[in-house]
Amino acid sequence: MQAAPRLATSREATLLRSLIVAGGLGWSLAFVVIAPIYELQLYADGSMFSYAVAVQDVWAFHWHNVANRMSVFFLSLWPAETYVGLTGRPHDGIVVYGLLFNAAPLIGLAWTFIADRSRNRAIFGFACGSTALLCPLVFGFPTEMWMAHALFWPTLALAHYARQSVPGAAVLSVAMAALALTHPGGLVLACVIVATLALHGRHHPLFARGAIVSLGTIALWAAVNVAYPPDDYFADVLVRAGFSFFDPAIFQVNIVILLAVVITGYGLLFLALSRIMAAETALFAATAAAAVALLIYWLQFNGWVHASNRYYLRTLLVAITPVFGVLAAFHAIRSGAGSPLFLRLSKIAECLGSAAAIRASIGAVVLVTAIHVVQTAKFVTHWTAYKAAVRALALGSASDPALGDPRFVSSQRISPELNQLSWFSTVEYLSIIVSDFKPGRIVVDPAGNYFWLSCETATENAKAVRAVPASARDLVRVYSCLHR
Repeated sequence: MQAAPRLATSREATLLRSLIVAGGLGWSLAFVVIAPIYELQLYADGSMFSYAVAVQDVWAFHWHNVANRMSVFFLSLWPAETYVGLTGRPHDGIVVYGLLFNAAPLIGLAWTFIADRSRNRAIFGFACGSTALLCPLVFGFPTEMWMAHALFWPTLALAHYARQSVPGAAVLSVAMAALALTHPGGLVLACVIVATLALHGRHHPLFARGAIVSLGTIALWAAVNVAYPPDDYFADVLVRAGFSFFDPAIFQVNIVILLAVVITGYGLLFLALSRIMAAETALFAATAAAAVALLIYWLQFNGWVHASNRYYLRTLLVAITPVFGVLAAFHAIRSGAGSPLFLRLSKIAECLGSAAAIRASIGAVVLVTAIHVVQTAKFVTHWTAYKAAVRALALGSASDPALGDPRFVSSQRISPELNQLSWFSTVEYLSIIVSDFKPGRIVVDPAGNYFWLSCETATENAKAVRAVPASARDLVRVYSCLHR
């Protein structure tokens, strides 16, 4: 009589894992396809990064200020800039940048699959879950935490399963250094990896190796910060950004509220229905009811687009990825013969592995995925229309000389609905790119209060020989010299 529940749980656990793996791989492939089709590498800060690639000055324009994020520079921006230098095709270089950046999750999952030698590839499974549930929240914004998340999972697998030899330690050192040099949050994730190694025991060789590697990584990170300090203008920006990184207001946004309400409502309904009907029926009924409620909401009340908050929700990658990582390491160690089983994590794992939790998780994954799909579709649709509006202004005859030059036009001429997709500090670069580097005007946000380039840097680039026409670069020079 006891075998049936265990069999059902095993079957449903297999279904849940299949959903999660399919979700992780599916989203990773979607990122690579959707991003270039809709030119998401141009969204928000991506416009400035893409322009810097096109004019072959990524390091001088910005990355010298964030040298402790040089992994992103070397893995996506530098190859794209090199491509422009070799071919003289700035637009294609921007495409290369977008492809490399947005392929990071797929490459990270592939590397994790190879490095993970736990039973049933537990780390790979959790990596897929983290990718499917978290990455769509920030997809489209070029946050360096995107790359940190992609590197966290193979580094975690290497920390636990790389051979205990000099080559193994070397590979782990490179991976951990690359992770730490993506974003300050990447350094946090590197420390989390070392903490998971303590599950083997504080005297275990893996923990000792990880601690030594992490100390070297921290030393490297500190050395880079000392060698390449940000300039005075950007240093102040970094300080303000650091203080606001964990601002509670970040989580008081539509997408987070929607996810919280849907999952909470679904969970309560599932628990109530599971008391009066079969588990499979309760799962289907609760999921269907939540889906219908979502559909009504989208059709009747949903007038917002998840756009600018994609940047701020990078905080969730720092906050939640470690939770997935610790659970992944625990499951990987627990499945190994003779590995220790820790009481607290065992109780958590027992609760999460119960039949009720697994069944509830199946519906939750389906609902979260549906929300991500709809919000992504809305985002790319509005983004396409917004780019067209910016291009029309850049190639049109409208002008707002009060902004500092007759060749400037205000972004406020765009409708408020589409301006949900605006980013106050980069619209001028976007206007140059979408007009094929031949704008009659550059679009300027009158409310902009952050200016990427100093007059000196912009002037040097305007005078240099580049694939981008000098007239476009001179517009950037004029704009920059008005403000810095």
